[in-house]
Amino acid sequence: MKISVFIVLTAGLLSFTACGQKPVSDKRTEQKNNKMNTDKLTNDIVKQAFEAWQKGDSKTFLSLFIAEPKLYDDGNPRDFQKFVKDACGHERFTTIDKVENEGKDIYGNFHTESWGDFRTYFKFHIEDDGKISRLDIGQAN
Repeated sequence: MKISVFIVLTAGLLSFTACGQKPVSDKRTEQKNNKMNTDKLTNDIVKQAFEAWQKGDSKTFLSLFIAEPKLYDDGNPRDFQKFVKDACGHERFTTIDKVENEGKDIYGNFHTESWGDFRTYFKFHIEDDGKISRLDIGQAN
């Protein structure tokens, strides 16, 4: 009788220990917490916008744009302010694969809470005064 009670108590203690162990972290959490290497971003304005986006800092992101910027999603016009409000802080690049057009076009893997992971692009149009007037986003091939 004493041995079976000891076995039950030992098994119970082992199960508590297993429950207290930390789970293995998933890659998305690691990617979100790790600072992405932005050395490929050569345009200072785009780099500031990208870093603000990645941090979910919509105030800084919006400050880099003109008062009424245009947004096109796969060529279709969208409400820029609504997009930023809904997506900034919830969607982010997980990689930067390619940068083109004097540093204004970014291609890479992107994560959204709604649509999952896919390749995308952000193409920034910058005015002479240094403000962004248009952003084209979409799924990259």
